[in-house]
Amino acid sequence: MRSPTSRRVLALAPAVCALSFVIAACGGSSGGGGGGSSNSSSSSSANSNSAGKVAVLLPDTKSSVRWETADRPLLQQAFKSAGVPVTIQNAQGDKSTQQQQAEQAITNGAKVILLVNLDSGSGAAIEANAKSQGVKVIDYDRLTLGGSADYYVSFDNVAVGKLQGQGLVNCLKQNGPAKPAIAELNGSPTDNNATLFKQGYDSVLNPLYKAGKAVKVADQSVPDWDNQKALTIFEQMLQKDNNKIDGVLAANDGLGNAAISAIKARKLKQIPVTGQDATPEGIQNILAGDQCMTVYKAIKKEADAASKLAIALAKKQAAPAGLVNGQSNDTKRQVPSVLLTPQAITKDNIGVVIKDGFLKKSDICTGKFAQFCTQLGL
Repeated sequence: MRSPTSRRVLALAPAVCALSFVIAACGGSSGGGGGGSSNSSSSSSANSNSAGKVAVLLPDTKSSVRWETADRPLLQQAFKSAGVPVTIQNAQGDKSTQQQQAEQAITNGAKVILLVNLDSGSGAAIEANAKSQGVKVIDYDRLTLGGSADYYVSFDNVAVGKLQGQGLVNCLKQNGPAKPAIAELNGSPTDNNATLFKQGYDSVLNPLYKAGKAVKVADQSVPDWDNQKALTIFEQMLQKDNNKIDGVLAANDGLGNAAISAIKARKLKQIPVTGQDATPEGIQNILAGDQCMTVYKAIKKEADAASKLAIALAKKQAAPAGLVNGQSNDTKRQVPSVLLTPQAITKDNIGVVIKDGFLKKSDICTGKFAQFCTQLGL
């Protein structure tokens, strides 16, 4: 995928809260609830004497399974191959735990922190503390508003939202009424990425609403990207609108699956539902016709870019030539950024995620889904 040569990422600024730091250690990654379980790992080699330690702080397992299933092993391998000592931990959705992990990492000698914040307030506090102690920080996947990160590595998240909005429109043209009733199931209000996704899909959908070509019947954010909360929220949307929803702009595959579950529970007909992350579940829902599209983000490219930057900083070197390709507005300044290009996935090009090695055929072509894979020639 080629990245845009430059792009300003606009964002809304939540207040940066002043938070205290406590020394403790925990671990983990991408989604799931609970506070601060550990699961750290480290690696080093004979070359590591020339590089400082790196700490990777993942957010949870609730917002997406990707943090543990994709990001952790990819980052672990990248640092191991470079001979750079690394510790990877997951805060499991707990801001205090993530702050403790950051403080402990610095105490243990980390010179670079790769941070996926839980919100901009706690992330900015982590970054301010790191900066005061001479530790470099890279915002990974999520930009910290009002922060002090040295770099930001992510996908063009407004473009992600545009792909979702256009994907829903395309699906509704194929299988929907002339003036569809659309429900928007947004990501967490504390995640700046969710703000950017919405900015993207609203740029596609709002003109349709204004022109009277579609009707927005619901628009609600899901706290912490919690799929169970999403299920409850969407059930309430269906109840309020007497089941008359023709399409769902769901901000990721987990939220999309929650909507699909509610639709099936009421024995309603399939309607177009979007997603993001190209999870096995999301791809299976597309195969079955329950979800019309997802957005694939080549996480290996994101992890590779972030690890290259972190390795260079750990070795007190400049960023690799040509890697940084844009800037992102964190509301205080422009952060040097690596912005990668996302890709829409529908039933017509599902093979992309297998060809790229992102998913294995065995991840998706199981049980009742095997027949759909056969039909598509996967």
